Amino acid sequence: MATTSGRTRPERGGPGRGGTIDSAALFAGAALMLSGPLSILLGVTGIAQDTLFSPPGYVYRFDLTSWGWLHLAIGLALVVDGMGILAGKSWGRGAGIAVAGVSLITQFMFIPYYPVWSIVVMVLDLVIVWALARGAAGAAGGR
Repeated sequence: MATTSGRTRPERGGPGRGGTIDSAALFAGAALMLSGPLSILLGVTGIAQDTLFSPPGYVYRFDLTSWGWLHLAIGLALVVDGMGILAGKSWGRGAGIAVAGVSLITQFMFIPYYPVWSIVVMVLDLVIVWALARGAAGAAGGR
């Protein structure tokens, strides 16, 4: 416990350190819990209504049902990682960076189908990667 002005407060640290998480990990966990359901909703929409999105000729053109299942799987992984980070699990940061990076790439490839949605989720995924990487650097003693 650290003492400040006669009051004691819990030490802050990364996941795996006494069950507490730092503010960057808390933000990233909450953002993962937002990005995951957004990807899940996009996936369910792609699975249920295969003709909802209609891009022009596109190199990465997959069947919309395939895109839907891909986004659904990534969304579930994002939610699981978000819960892991918020629970202070040691695997949360690495898995969160990896899955948010994969989500960022798939959203980039999905831009012709639904540009505004994809760009918003890409920005959210990029901020998640930044927060988790920054928090990992801070936990290792560097910046």
